[in-house]
Amino acid sequence: MAGDAAGTRYIFVTGGVVSSLGKGIAAASLGALLEARGMSVSVIKLDPYLNVDAGTMSPFQHGEVYVTRDGAETDLDLGHYERFMKTRTSRLSNFTTGQIYNNVINKERRGDYLGGTVQVIPHITDEIKRCILEGGEGADICLVEIGGTVGDIESLPFLEAIRQFAVELGHHRVLFMHLTLVPYIASSGEMKTKPTQHSAKELRSIGIQPDILLCRVDRPLPENERRKIALFTNVTERAVIACIDVDDIYKMPGLLQQQNLDTLVTEHFGIEAPEADLSNWAALVQARKTQDVTVRVAMVGKYVDLADAYKSVNEALSHAGLHTATRVDIQYIDSETVERDGGECLAGMHAILVPGGFGERGIEGKIAAAGYARVHGIPYFGICLGMQVACIEFARDIAGLEGAHSTEFVPDPPHPVIALVTEWRDLAGTVQKRDADVDLGGTMRLGEQRCVLVEDTLAARCYDAAEVFERHRHRYEFNNLYRDALRDKGLVFSGFSADDELIEIVELNDHPWYLGCQFHPEFTSTPRAGHPLFIGFISAARERATA
Repeated sequence: MAGDAAGTRYIFVTGGVVSSLGKGIAAASLGALLEARGMSVSVIKLDPYLNVDAGTMSPFQHGEVYVTRDGAETDLDLGHYERFMKTRTSRLSNFTTGQIYNNVINKERRGDYLGGTVQVIPHITDEIKRCILEGGEGADICLVEIGGTVGDIESLPFLEAIRQFAVELGHHRVLFMHLTLVPYIASSGEMKTKPTQHSAKELRSIGIQPDILLCRVDRPLPENERRKIALFTNVTERAVIACIDVDDIYKMPGLLQQQNLDTLVTEHFGIEAPEADLSNWAALVQARKTQDVTVRVAMVGKYVDLADAYKSVNEALSHAGLHTATRVDIQYIDSETVERDGGECLAGMHAILVPGGFGERGIEGKIAAAGYARVHGIPYFGICLGMQVACIEFARDIAGLEGAHSTEFVPDPPHPVIALVTEWRDLAGTVQKRDADVDLGGTMRLGEQRCVLVEDTLAARCYDAAEVFERHRHRYEFNNLYRDALRDKGLVFSGFSADDELIEIVELNDHPWYLGCQFHPEFTSTPRAGHPLFIGFISAARERATA
């Protein structure tokens, strides 16, 4: 195959029966196992939707948007990959149907196809294969997860592309792993293998024979059912793996290792590698058992009914709990509730967190939450918009700037303490009007950037460093025209962009723990290391709970 990354093996992970079975967790867990055996692993998620990327998709539709270090707005499964694996994803790790078609259409407009008729086969499938090769280049193993389920019309070009991939590259370099559901029917007391049989049959009908079946079950898979699945799907019995529901997702690498999933992979590819050392994962599972204090953390947002909307924040809080022996009980509180009922609905919380977000709905509730935490000495962590509302609240209540707001929500406030850079960065200090017709996609400050920390501040103590690199996803910034006014009243600016132009972190001195950051630290938190700011935040919550 032209452009093949020499030596890279490819594992394609597909799903059947129903969506949301956990392909991302399964792929990430396998990646962790292979890394533990000394292999370098890259990962790719192929998404069947027509959006070019996830940047403009609502959390109600798609959960959180995960941002890679090079600024790609991607599927939340990339967060699973980075939390489980050492590899770091990039814009080469997530491709959508929209992006693939966009690439092909751009080539057609340039005349790259020399006037030929552009078709799904071979042009779309060739572009998919090209993206897979580019994303897998240089790695020992490339894990490729196909979004959706077998039988979806949207996924067909991806499935056809990976079928061709195996034919062209050779099956010794390609492995197909299929995740299905084996439901338990309580009324009859039986596990049913028929959905898995049909799913594998559907896959075979398009020319793909699975090498490994991962069976999502809520209880152990009986041996007779395992044999039946193997018989009817043309898969060896030892390659039928049970993915049992677990109470801690970090048990999954160990569960899959016990069933020799990583060994099946190395045998298929003819790779000799040492056994995986999962002592770090065992330590994480054990750490969960030693958590001796529970803290209640109020997460004040606008998507509180959607766990996936704040997936990385939830995980980062959990990681911090592992590293501080603290059980973190996240209380999701709708910011509109705080807006309507006031901050008293936050009484009894050991800490308050306001995550990132967009849109005006519930914004006054978030501002009130920041004020309640400040006034009552409750540890406060503001992320992105959470930092901005803290600045707005401080400007209003401490600096006396009546009507202070963000131009994201109020077009012409008396004091735009938060605004687009183009609205305040001119020599005369005159606020320029924004262009209402600007596209929403691709207009944000995105990806990893350097932040310089001020010595002897809360931020510097948490990080124990002079500078850090964190990921951004936002359009609006703290308005530099208000730096002096807020600093004079006690707001501490403890982190700045590399050019000293933009405020990255704010905090308060006369408070147990009060910090807001413009970036998204949750994207770089892992279970093995946690994140310094989240660890500091949960440590402060623990102190309050045990005081």
